[in-house]
Amino acid sequence: MNIRLNGKRYTDLNMLPGNIDPEVIAFLQEWYNEKEEVIGHTSGSTGKPKEIRLLKKDMIASASLTNEYFHIGPQSRLLLCLSPTYIAGKMMIVRTILSGADLITIKPTSSPLQNIEDDIDFAAMVPMQVETTLANPETRSRFARIKQVIIGGAAVSPTLEQHLQELPTRCYGTYGMTETVSHIALREINGERKSSAYFALGKVSFSTDERGCLIINTPHLQQQRFITNDIVRLVDTTHFEWLGRHDNVINSGGVKLFPESIEARIASFLSQRFFITAEDDCRLGQKAVLVIESLPWDEAECQQLLSRLKSCLSPYEVPKNIYFQEHLTETYSGKIVRKIK
Repeated sequence: MNIRLNGKRYTDLNMLPGNIDPEVIAFLQEWYNEKEEVIGHTSGSTGKPKEIRLLKKDMIASASLTNEYFHIGPQSRLLLCLSPTYIAGKMMIVRTILSGADLITIKPTSSPLQNIEDDIDFAAMVPMQVETTLANPETRSRFARIKQVIIGGAAVSPTLEQHLQELPTRCYGTYGMTETVSHIALREINGERKSSAYFALGKVSFSTDERGCLIINTPHLQQQRFITNDIVRLVDTTHFEWLGRHDNVINSGGVKLFPESIEARIASFLSQRFFITAEDDCRLGQKAVLVIESLPWDEAECQQLLSRLKSCLSPYEVPKNIYFQEHLTETYSGKIVRKIK
């Protein structure tokens, strides 16, 4: 064992102090045992998280791609603010071990920079953590001192993306899953190279199937091909734009509607959480409807919103009904469940 945690180097598991997160210790014990695999869990995006076995050599290959792209080395300081129970947290530890960097560890919290005074070179956060951090002037200034941040686990909203334009920190959206051992593609969210397209890391390449869903070729992993349910616009073999989940597509009168695309365009009109989903319709087959996390609005407020939505949506995309739910249901990983109660 050889790892730097919070400024100190440890070469024996028994040397780890009691203030280290037990989840970090548990992963290190698993990493340094004689087995070739570690146990991971899927994010639970489409149901209860499932147990999955991850090859250590695949994790090393994945960590190497990230370390190379972000120039992570012995001089780097990384921040672990995600649970090592899931792949994002595990991979921050593996990147640290592989690079010889110093890993600052804190228990996962919605405001991870609250007690962080160190300058950080590289961090991984979920959108909710970034939003909470930017809402407070003190933690916002600390975020601005981080050199590079990858943001994953859920979609980055247009509002959050706009807030990140004002900061010097280089921010990247991630594309990947537990099965691909963390991200295999990145998207620049801010700065001069801001883009709507994801680009492949290393020798990863892309194609699509007959549904228009992404196929990922991963020569650095034992499983070298993954077929996804993500509908994309393929730019070329190493770049794609994400359109939405195949499971969520609405077929309205023969027109395919992508809820995630609609949500991105109307996000500025709503301060509450919301989602677009399908409802059966005798004429269209399916129609788009809007579900807002709120107590019911009066009819005038609903009509005012609809009139604003018509300014940026096609007739088929405009929600045919608006529903209200006091609390939206979430998956284990915090993603909204797109079902009408």
